[in-house]
Amino acid sequence: MPTESPVAELGALAPAFTLPATDGSTWSLDSLKRSNGLVIVFMCNHCPYVKATLAHLIRDAIDLEKINIGMAGINSNDASIYTDDSFDRMIAFADEWRLPFPYLHDESQEVARAYGAACTPECFGFDKSMRLRYRGRIDASRNEPLNDARRDLYEAMRAIADGHDPEGEQYPALGCSIKWKR
Repeated sequence: MPTESPVAELGALAPAFTLPATDGSTWSLDSLKRSNGLVIVFMCNHCPYVKATLAHLIRDAIDLEKINIGMAGINSNDASIYTDDSFDRMIAFADEWRLPFPYLHDESQEVARAYGAACTPECFGFDKSMRLRYRGRIDASRNEPLNDARRDLYEAMRAIADGHDPEGEQYPALGCSIKWKR
């Protein structure tokens, strides 16, 4: 049964963090943001919803970087039970997909809790002041890619970069639940 993200509390400041990444670096919120903002995507390796939308997320990350919006993926799943989400497998996943953004490991799950993340993939879009302006889906794709789907995340972040509110409804993310530790 898929999980849907809750309604966003727009305007909230992005919680700070520092996490290890699959590229061997350690990244902080400040080191990830760009002049026009940042997108944080809670994702993982095994989720069919992530796999179905990953090509679209990669496309959006490349296009958002062109307008000075950064992106990072964060895997917060309990890898002791979901071994496909282990850090070693994250490294292989990032290499296989040639992720154009840092893929971070939230082993303690503190970052996911601070953000109130509910599912994968779930996008949090912040403006240049690091205020939440978008929370929701990449696009209307679910467990199969919809190639003609409106680019919800990209269009919202482009408006935010231009100093406007995103147009239209912000649709919740829908995917696999975060796999919380007991």
